[in-house]
Amino acid sequence: MPRVEEPPNDFGEPLNISSGQTAPASPPVPSVAPSVASGSIPFPVGDKLQGQNGTTPAMPPHMASVKSHTADEIVQMMNRTPLFMTSLENAGYEDGENFELEAMRALQYEGTPSESAQGFKEQGNDMVKAKKWKDAKEFYTRGLVVLSPNGKASLKLSHAAGDVPSTADEEAETRKESEIEEACYVNRALCNLELKNYRSTTLDCASALRINPKNVKAFYRSSLALLALDKVAEASDACSCGLSLDPNNTALKSLKNKITDRQMALRVVQQKKQEREQRIQEEKLVLTAALRARNIRTCTTAQPPNMEDAAIHLFPDPVSLKSTIMFPTVLLYPLHLQSDFIKAFSETDTLPQHLEYIFPLPWDEEHSYTLQSVEYYMETGSGGLIKVGKNVSLGKVLGSDGVEILDGIVRINVVLKSEAKAWIEEMKARKGKRGDRQSN
Repeated sequence: MPRVEEPPNDFGEPLNISSGQTAPASPPVPSVAPSVASGSIPFPVGDKLQGQNGTTPAMPPHMASVKSHTADEIVQMMNRTPLFMTSLENAGYEDGENFELEAMRALQYEGTPSESAQGFKEQGNDMVKAKKWKDAKEFYTRGLVVLSPNGKASLKLSHAAGDVPSTADEEAETRKESEIEEACYVNRALCNLELKNYRSTTLDCASALRINPKNVKAFYRSSLALLALDKVAEASDACSCGLSLDPNNTALKSLKNKITDRQMALRVVQQKKQEREQRIQEEKLVLTAALRARNIRTCTTAQPPNMEDAAIHLFPDPVSLKSTIMFPTVLLYPLHLQSDFIKAFSETDTLPQHLEYIFPLPWDEEHSYTLQSVEYYMETGSGGLIKVGKNVSLGKVLGSDGVEILDGIVRINVVLKSEAKAWIEEMKARKGKRGDRQSN
């Protein structure tokens, strides 16, 4: 998102002297520290010079006050003086109070709510010019607090009772408060925009528009924030509202073009997404038809394993019934609790075609497993076993009665011929125990 270089609403506003408008009063800044200007010493004389003997000539008071402290002590004391302080964290004395600072703070709340808020707003404007967005946001927030019902009530309680203002004065004060409140909201929106607080930007702009529905900057900044949030439709509406008020606004025209470009880009993305989804759906339909044509049955459990990109699919064309079906296959070695995974086992392949490159097995130290020493078995859907011929293709085996693919994975047991009979008996015994538990 491009940086927003346009200034807040009231930057560069001339002072209308003829109308009687005057700038809010601000405390005069002394050219020197108050204690020095009044003739008193700037720092208290420390113990270093208190014990001077009578033969040592006395130093001038100001020099004595400086010489009696280290440089760090002087810096610490200066930091407690409003004119010289650089941080509020260490501005208090041992008792935590700083009367000079509190006195200066009190000055900014003197006067009407509009005068106090105007002071905060101008301080915020200065921070914006320096691109200190967090500080500027804080000043605008203070101005809005002063103009809130609670803030106005606090000011009234803190001021001495005076003459009752006339109706004209009240109306002028209300108008001024409304103008300042609108400016604080729209200027704080700029700060939030620069700080990437986009939702806060839209809320501030909405508050400004409630006060003045024709505030073009509020529409512009709200549109920028909405675009950054990728809420393109809302951004377009806000931008159009701003252009309806100011058709020749260059910034809004440029923003409108960016919104249009983003809309087109999103349409392209959406179109590709729809095409991809349609393609996936078409592939599923064709695969289902291919499996049905080959009499291959599948079943899915409640918690299928995560196979990532391994899945039953048609190759080379996933939307052609003439393509070959590929199956993720697990070769199990139950006598040694080992296994091998074949990501794509073609329906036209036989088991020896794959075992040729798998054997010898790395864990088979005696080299017991060879193409001649093993037999192949698959479990049926009912829990039985069928023997797989060495020269029978996988597709033909899967099309046999009773065979079912569970969770999209073909499972084949590779067993040594010498131990096949004992393994089969063990499998039957396990099946019998499972049957007994189910009947109980």
